[in-house]
Amino acid sequence: MTGDLSSWIGQHAANSPDRIAIRFEGNEISYRALHARVLGCAHYLHNVHGIDRGDRVAYLGFNTPECVILLFACAKLGAIYLPLNWRLALPELDYVLGHATPKVLIADSLHQEAAVRLVAGRSGCTSLDCTRVAPVPKDGGVVLPESNIEGSLDAPILLVYTSGTTGQPKGVLLTQNALLVNALNSVDMHELTPADHILTVLPMFHVGGLNIHTTPGIYIGATITIHQRFDPAETLLAIEKERPNLLVLVPATIAALIQQPDWQATDLSSLRMVTTGSSIVPHSLIETWHDRGIPVIQVYGSTETGPVALYQRREDAMISVGSAGQGALHTELRIVDDGGHDVRPGASGELLLRGSNLFQQYWGDRNASRDAFAVGWFRTGDIGYRDTRGYVFINDRKTDVVISGGENIYPAELERILDGIDGIIEAAVVGAADDHWSEIPVAIVVIDEGAKITAQEILSAFKGRLARFKHPKAVGFLSALPRNVMGKVLKHELRRALGDGSIPLIQR
Repeated sequence: MTGDLSSWIGQHAANSPDRIAIRFEGNEISYRALHARVLGCAHYLHNVHGIDRGDRVAYLGFNTPECVILLFACAKLGAIYLPLNWRLALPELDYVLGHATPKVLIADSLHQEAAVRLVAGRSGCTSLDCTRVAPVPKDGGVVLPESNIEGSLDAPILLVYTSGTTGQPKGVLLTQNALLVNALNSVDMHELTPADHILTVLPMFHVGGLNIHTTPGIYIGATITIHQRFDPAETLLAIEKERPNLLVLVPATIAALIQQPDWQATDLSSLRMVTTGSSIVPHSLIETWHDRGIPVIQVYGSTETGPVALYQRREDAMISVGSAGQGALHTELRIVDDGGHDVRPGASGELLLRGSNLFQQYWGDRNASRDAFAVGWFRTGDIGYRDTRGYVFINDRKTDVVISGGENIYPAELERILDGIDGIIEAAVVGAADDHWSEIPVAIVVIDEGAKITAQEILSAFKGRLARFKHPKAVGFLSALPRNVMGKVLKHELRRALGDGSIPLIQR
């Protein structure tokens, strides 16, 4: 396929016009109708609101077909789509809008009031109702005539603000070509074909919901069923009744499905595989699906990588549990030590990535953009190793490593043990300041209601399983761990809480 990304839909509309592109709340949109709505949206944004190449178009709302329509309309115009995290507070959204300076803010019906408040007093930005921007054509989907409006693969298309696991979010800018290469990686990973039926339940303001399955599915001409928000009961019902064969989940949503009363009774046989990632996935969650005969494959990446950068294939899922897989079809991988030298198999180092799926820059932050790369390779900030078979395993975030008495301690090692303790629902390990050791590892846990487990029992669970210097030196209890929308634990918030004493600790 050539031209801008909207040509994907145009070619499907020409070759398979009646194939269903999107299902949403009982309605179906064919590729012919989707093409008409994308062109109509592009014309409206350009002719009525003056959206041109490089302008930002923001969207605030739940998952809807308009998320897809707006993205591809922006691709047609050479504009930049800016999906906003609806879970953010107004001051946080205000920061993003002030930083990205969109020309329009489009909102669904449930977020119209917030959109009006956000643009009040903000010059050069107008709030719009999404139903006006991408209406259903009255003529039944007749494609509008082409115009001289044209995007290109080298143009930036997607501006996504990171989840802020380490502090203030950064705007990650991806080009149309990056989304194309990401789609090619996903096609290889998932063996995608036009016959596939994808269920999208993760939020599409994040690349996980938007780019692991959804845009690659549009690229290949598959059918996408979109849920407004993740609901575990509705997801299980959709799997049984609508028979999708592909689904992306994060660890928190996997756990939510398993905890549903209907989990064991639900027919999962339509699923070819389930994809997961976003954070280190407890083996117990994966094995619960494997026990039902459903392969769970892991994808590794970040907003900066599109996100598909490393992945398992279906045949690897049950023989390399816990692995992030191998380098993607169009992405190169290195693992290096602190001096930038490649390490041997089995040795840990920082993961570096290179490929056309990587981001162009951090929006408005030249220094951060420069520092993100080392001689053309993206520095992921993650520590991992590659075994002799070529499978990559992630130890931890480089910034999360606890350095105690000069020894590196990877929290993920401890968290795997904590996840296996009966009565613990979720756990995280972070470093706390210590006068003698500089830092000590501390376990923060959430226990099941009615569980009788004590801090001393938790601390004793590490005996004989890890070197003594790695053992957590204290335990703190919370009712829930702070997480972002993709389920990643916000460890900087835990470290801050430990620093100000708001999490009481019980020591050995």
